[in-house]
Amino acid sequence: MLKNKVRIWDLPVRLLHWLLVASIAAAWYTSGQTGPLHEYIGYAAAAAVTARLLWNFAGSRHARFAEFVLGVQPTLAYLRQVLAGTAPRYLGHNPLGGWMVVALLSCVALVAFSGWLTTTDLLWGYAWPVLIHESLAWLLVALIAAHLAGVAFTSWKHRENLVAAMLSGDKAPD
Repeated sequence: MLKNKVRIWDLPVRLLHWLLVASIAAAWYTSGQTGPLHEYIGYAAAAAVTARLLWNFAGSRHARFAEFVLGVQPTLAYLRQVLAGTAPRYLGHNPLGGWMVVALLSCVALVAFSGWLTTTDLLWGYAWPVLIHESLAWLLVALIAAHLAGVAFTSWKHRENLVAAMLSGDKAPD
């Protein structure tokens, strides 16, 4: 750990985050192909989501969803603060970022599940499961864009590099 820094995101959180980034990028790159490579990448993404959900119970303080997924009222209060330009800095995820984690993990899980469904004997050859899978993939792209915008805005607003923090795990203390 660097001087004047505190460890916020532990190694498993960071590795699973970047594994998801890589698997989603690879899945997108192979999306025009049906076959084992695209499927295995989807399984890797599903495994990363599953591991992240399990790490919620064993990880450090900032890895636990209860630490950063707040209720509706505090999240809306934080949104009002963002809009007013008075939002406080959080060491871990802020309330909107917490819900973004939930949305992204849920969407990746649904994309992977819907992709798997298209390979089953029951749904093989039908167009609608593929349409659902593709629609969820586009929803994931929109969520990723919103996530990146939130990271950029929060980094700018609080004058800290959140991408570097997700690489190192460390942030300056309050």
